[in-house]
Amino acid sequence: MKLLFSFAIAALMLSGCATWKGAKKDSSDAWKTTKKTSKKVWEKTKETSIEVYEDTKKAINEATSD
Repeated sequence: MKLLFSFAIAALMLSGCATWKGAKKDSSDAWKTTKKTSKKVWEKTKETSIEVYEDTKKAINEATSD
């Protein structure tokens, strides 16, 4: 059982990034993609927040102007 488990772990490790350079590159690529995606999401969140704020302000002004 231990031999089978060891073989499975070794196969998984060698099937992906077999070298330290490969692991570093994959990690770097993942980090760059995460930063890029996070930036897009943050920009969209800011835009939406501003829209909600402006719409709320407008609704309050309309409700209180009567």
